[in-house]
Amino acid sequence: MSDAESLGEVLAYYGRWLEYNQRYLRIPGVQVAVFAEGSVVFSAAHGSADLENDVPLTEGHLFRIASQSKTFTATAVLRLCEQGRLRLDDEAEQYVPELAGVPLGGRTVRELLSHSAGITRDGTDADWWQLAEAFPDRERLLALLREPEAAVIDENERFKYTNVGYGLLGLVIERATGTPYNEHVRTEIVEKLGLTNLGPELDPARSAEYAVGYSGLAYADHRVPIDQTDTRALAPATGFYGNARDLVTYFSAHLPGDGRLLTDRSKREMQHPVWQIGAGEWPKYGLGLQVAKVGERQVFGHGGGYPGHISRTLVDPEAGIAVAALTNAIDAPASQLVEGFYKLHDLAQSKERPEQTAGLGRFTGRFASLWGVGDVVELGGRLYGINPAGADPAAEVIRLEPIGDTLKVVDGPGLGAYGESYRYNFRPDGTVESVRTAGGLLSRPIEHFTLPQRVRAEAPTDPVRSAPSRAPDGARPGHLRRPSGSGRVVGRGR
Repeated sequence: MSDAESLGEVLAYYGRWLEYNQRYLRIPGVQVAVFAEGSVVFSAAHGSADLENDVPLTEGHLFRIASQSKTFTATAVLRLCEQGRLRLDDEAEQYVPELAGVPLGGRTVRELLSHSAGITRDGTDADWWQLAEAFPDRERLLALLREPEAAVIDENERFKYTNVGYGLLGLVIERATGTPYNEHVRTEIVEKLGLTNLGPELDPARSAEYAVGYSGLAYADHRVPIDQTDTRALAPATGFYGNARDLVTYFSAHLPGDGRLLTDRSKREMQHPVWQIGAGEWPKYGLGLQVAKVGERQVFGHGGGYPGHISRTLVDPEAGIAVAALTNAIDAPASQLVEGFYKLHDLAQSKERPEQTAGLGRFTGRFASLWGVGDVVELGGRLYGINPAGADPAAEVIRLEPIGDTLKVVDGPGLGAYGESYRYNFRPDGTVESVRTAGGLLSRPIEHFTLPQRVRAEAPTDPVRSAPSRAPDGARPGHLRRPSGSGRVVGRGR
């Protein structure tokens, strides 16, 4: 199989899938990048950076990446361990004497990194997450850590996520290095990689470059903009900003064999799944990294949730691929957008690539009818029918094989008209005029599909064969009958 050809096909469709989902899911803006084969091979931005001022989102706009900051903090800690300036089993009070004699002072660096220190997530009053108050400074963070309620459970009892614990790690780093946290991670990680669009905290000098963040639609029928703010002493947990291109470049330094930041031994320690996060076997957590499964792939990375910005990065170390999605809405499904790439890549590699693939491109496109939108896509040298609106683009796909000017359904779910054909009508220039899908519906390329003001029923043309204006229930076509006790019309799997 030609991995390069298949990757190119995946990226070509992934871009169209992202563009469609940005609009379909009503996300103000989506910025995505993919690192593969040793470089950034894909970078795209769709939607708006500022709805009120009609500013298009670009690949250069910056986002707050929130809890992805924890990966930088963990990387800084592991670098200090390699330099002999810190040990994973050191207790916090060795570096933060203000915590001597306090329960949390005895928690180790390892426990803090893996969220097994039993520390409160954000404290009992954390309305800084709603911008109702400022994020805590160093003194308020220390006061919070000294509170009896801060030690919620014993260490190593279970996974218990904590932003406050990562704020404490920032204090540890400062004492171990004699340098402010923000300055240390900027010098030792960001600048070491030569990246100019990543930083540990809100940069007022670049305020015009940030995408405006927006509220969600769970509690209102419209979105409102949300201000940017400094995260102060919680920067080690949630302060970083960046764009997708620089973010995947940073994560590429965590791939095996890359020695720019860490040895492979330290990277394995970070990526080793230590604690189970939820009720299921996956996902898990290592040292500053989430470890998950996407299909059969084991990936690592992190998500980030900041007021108005949701992001996700996942890395497949075996394939050498990193994917990051940054969005500017508090309810945007960034994880779904990242996982979509891996699922399409798996689909492209699910079968051996045929030797003859010429001519398939003329069938591809996005086609619309009253019932929705369907894509015909070339992946791995084969043609597939895909629903672009599905959360998983590779779920219940239909495999198609060309026969002349038609495509026969040769594999797929039972509702996908198995064994029937897509009948194409081509223009003289070879472009698609229309497609009669395997379900018998006439579809047109979406750019030529128009929705009328009202969808009106066509009158029968033969009065002898005209149907009654309202057939009794027993005489209705099966796909329109109402089952007893049901208030909805049952479709036939469209």
